[in-house]
Amino acid sequence: MHLMAQEEYGFRCLLQVAQHEGSEPLTIPAIADREGLSPEYTAKLMRALRRAGLVTSTRGAAGGYQLARPATDINAWEVIRSLGGTFFPDEFCDTHPGQLRNCVHTTSCAIRGLWSVVESSVRSVLEKVTLADLKRDERAMVIWLETPEPSASLPS
Repeated sequence: MHLMAQEEYGFRCLLQVAQHEGSEPLTIPAIADREGLSPEYTAKLMRALRRAGLVTSTRGAAGGYQLARPATDINAWEVIRSLGGTFFPDEFCDTHPGQLRNCVHTTSCAIRGLWSVVESSVRSVLEKVTLADLKRDERAMVIWLETPEPSASLPS
């Protein structure tokens, strides 16, 4: 399992918007520059995030992107899903039938059970992590995630 580039880069672009301190919207060129992406690709990612209702856009010279909701109200699972990601899509088995038209394991598949539980576990973790939580540095984030019950608030 791995994240696709669209999910990774889209998440990073959204974090740039979440971390933006100014009252003015953050522009595509600014986001692209901060993440080392082309403006065209950044615009594509931001469109997907806007369509998912995670950001709002403002047109014009002073335009750009802002979060549609507070960073505390947007979780990591929602971000991944909005960018097209899921670890075990419903149609997964339909795309892996081997040489046959249908998978030979349609009635009982231990592997399907494994992937389903793995996705549920990953989803459970990602639903607990908000954009506000991701304002931590890497070391603080790992420590926070490794605590038995991470609290939703940032340390003072």
